[in-house]
This record gives sequence, C-alpha cells and structure tokens, in this order.
Amino acid sequence: MTGSAQDVARRFRWTRRLQRYVLNPPMRLLVSAGLVADHAILETVGRKTGKRRLNVVSVKPDGQTLWVVSEHGRRAGYVANIGAQPRIRVRFGRQWYQATATLLPEDDARARLADNWSQESARRAIERFGTALMTIRIDLDEPLRP
Repeated sequence: MTGSAQDVARRFRWTRRLQRYVLNPPMRLLVSAGLVADHAILETVGRKTGKRRLNVVSVKPDGQTLWVVSEHGRRAGYVANIGAQPRIRVRFGRQWYQATATLLPEDDARARLADNWSQESARRAIERFGTALMTIRIDLDEPLRP
C-alpha cells in the first residue's frame, strides 16, 4: 500500500482494533465449529509470555500445506511469534493439526493472493487493509482429514 508512514501506522492501529474487538471473536467461534470455509485458527506460543495465542486467518489449502498471507507482516503478533517458534498448531475444519510455519518475506504475497484465492472477500480485505503483506507457508505433520 502506498501512503506516508503515518498513514500506514494509523491504518494498522485501526485495522488491529477492528479485528481484535469486532471481527475475530465471532469468527473464532465460527471457524472452531468448522462453519467457515478456507479459514483456520493458528495457535502460536507467545514469544515473550510463553502463553498460547489464537488467531483466525484466511488460508489457501494445497495438499498438506496451508498458505497464509499476513496483512501486517512482522508487525502482526502471530507472525512475530512464528518467527520465534515455528512449531504451531492449526485448527482447520473441525480438526487440530501439528505443523511447522515458515515465513517467506521474499515471496510475492500479492501474486499468491491473485492465484486462485477462493475467498474473494478475504482476498480483497487482505489487500485493502494490509500494510506489509507477507506469505507464510504452513506444513502440516499429517494429511488433511475430510
């Protein structure tokens, strides 16, 4: 996104508040119940606290891999947590999976979003509100179950 550093910081703060207090609580319930397609809950370990942290993300499944595009890159808490501890758990559908997440800052996140991202509204939201897009590859330890 273009804009001054001040505009980017303001958009980041506004988006984070909107997601934290308005969008994520009901989405977490819907995703946990397996009612929202192509979304997952990532469970990371807090890099400072050691507590588990849950985040709802839009994903693109590809075999035993899930692709995520983070809107705020390393500024997102879950991305920083993955950078410190790449072993995570993922709830996709109604199942939990052990996985390893890899940050791919060199990957073209916009091209990845354009490449068959099935949730058009999620793709548009990521592009609209994103301040520093970053791709994350999540390799599941076991195949996805139907």
